[in-house]
Amino acid sequence: MAIILDGKATAAKIRASVRASVEEDRGKAGRAPCLAVILVGDDPASQTYVRNKEKACADAAIDTASHRLPSGSAQAEVEALIAKLNADPSVDGILLQLPLPKGLDAAPCIHAISPGKDVDGLTIANQGKMVMGLPGLRPCTPAGILALLDAYGIPTDGRKAAVLGRSELVGRSIAILLSSQERNATVTLCHSHTPDVAAVCRDADIIIAALGKPRFLKADMVKRGAVVIDVGINRLDDGKLCGDVDFDAVAPLASAITPVPGGIGPMTISQLLVNTEKAWRKTLLGG
Repeated sequence: MAIILDGKATAAKIRASVRASVEEDRGKAGRAPCLAVILVGDDPASQTYVRNKEKACADAAIDTASHRLPSGSAQAEVEALIAKLNADPSVDGILLQLPLPKGLDAAPCIHAISPGKDVDGLTIANQGKMVMGLPGLRPCTPAGILALLDAYGIPTDGRKAAVLGRSELVGRSIAILLSSQERNATVTLCHSHTPDVAAVCRDADIIIAALGKPRFLKADMVKRGAVVIDVGINRLDDGKLCGDVDFDAVAPLASAITPVPGGIGPMTISQLLVNTEKAWRKTLLGG
């Protein structure tokens, strides 16, 4: 049976580490880190995600400043708030909760965030630094995946990796990071036009499923001993959550696997804290 990669427990250790680091240097910096959270509209899932992020910040001794805008807000309103927060020296990070309500274009809003406060790692500047292998704020979910692999001592050097899904949030970014000189994996990025995805997966030592299709990855797509990372969170008709991996069928074959929930979700939030601390440290402490 596979080792269960416990993202919840690992994220708790990261939160504790961030808290200890912040408390050690808060006096020197003059204040705690501050994350500004922008939530537009009243989507229940987004509200839950924001509450979880704000709670995690509190656990890590990071202050939050919440900014709630109604669903009918204009594009200019959202961008004006971002500009205001960019100019606010008391704000270290800006989190724009996605998705935005219909009628709003997320891309201009994301790219309006100052790269130094872009704790989601999604601006053109930080994405470019990631591609070039330069220091910068990395996207939280890919960074969380790598942190979880590291926590369990799972190597990537020389391994074959299959990434299912090419979204900017996860798929493309984790493919870039895994294939970097720091990680040295050989990556195949699979998408809707990839021929014989199952064959690609069966050849992979590490499979990262991030395509938003419930239980897409079946047992006959996984070779024995593979490491399986499930990024998907899908709500079924009965209200239950499941990932992009058919967990019960795949777990007996894998050497290690993430659960849903309790796997990559908590790790994503933990990296938001790491990025916020980094932004704070660079601004106030020159680190």
